[in-house]
Amino acid sequence: MLANEQISTLGYYSKSWDALPSVPDIVITVCASAAGETCPAYLGPVLRSHWGVDDPGHVTGTDAAKDAAFRVTYGILRARIEAFFALPLEQLQHDPVRLKAELDNISSVFAPAAPKEALVC
Repeated sequence: MLANEQISTLGYYSKSWDALPSVPDIVITVCASAAGETCPAYLGPVLRSHWGVDDPGHVTGTDAAKDAAFRVTYGILRARIEAFFALPLEQLQHDPVRLKAELDNISSVFAPAAPKEALVC
């Protein structure tokens, strides 16, 4: 699916926290607890934020429905990542409370659209 977005996955694979070359400064989880998933626990001393999105891999139905779910998830995550890189990171690295607030805000600003049936009054 990422190949459709011209993103190569060659050489990338899922790995344990123990396999990381260094301790990350920030951990952002993207699992959707509403879908009954459990977010992995990273027990290191890091700044944490949660950007939950539904896993398009759990979608059943036609290939078109699966592709549409992937495109929605990809769009949400891409917008959030772009918003992250647009932050004044040189300033925020010295203010972890503000950085955490900005990261949490990204999740709420770039939230998935409500399902059509939820919009009916």
